Amino acid sequence: MKQVNKIMSVELIKGKSHSDDRGTVTFNNDFDMTEIKRMYVIKNKDVNIFRAWQAHKIEEKYFKCIRGSVKIMVVKLDNFSSPSRELIPSIFILKSQNNEILKVPGGYANGIQSVEKDSELLVFSNLDLESAKEDQYSFNHTWESNLPHSNHV
Repeated sequence: MKQVNKIMSVELIKGKSHSDDRGTVTFNNDFDMTEIKRMYVIKNKDVNIFRAWQAHKIEEKYFKCIRGSVKIMVVKLDNFSSPSRELIPSIFILKSQNNEILKVPGGYANGIQSVEKDSELLVFSNLDLESAKEDQYSFNHTWESNLPHSNHV
């Protein structure tokens, strides 16, 4: 597995679209896919499912809502062995019509919840599956409960 030493932050990459009499083309020319090794789609069974908390020291993930809308919470970990339970996550709502990609670099834990029924999330990763498995951490924390009540979907 390659090591990444620079500190990176979460980034929202905004796409664009062009319409004419033939229809519409949506695109995201600012999304550099050079390092992408694999992709998959997440579709939660219902809106009450909260998939959390998965983290990676090295793996970068890119999230693109392709149907409906999805809430993604991310938290920068202070320690992978025993992260603080007081960390406060950032919330991103991705909507399929907005054509945005959320880049989550290594060092973060994430949690995913569908906002609308039948929402789908396309995920890109910069690691192959075997390398990603070696870099996978799961936490039973409830960081989402550290948010003010008004921030919950």
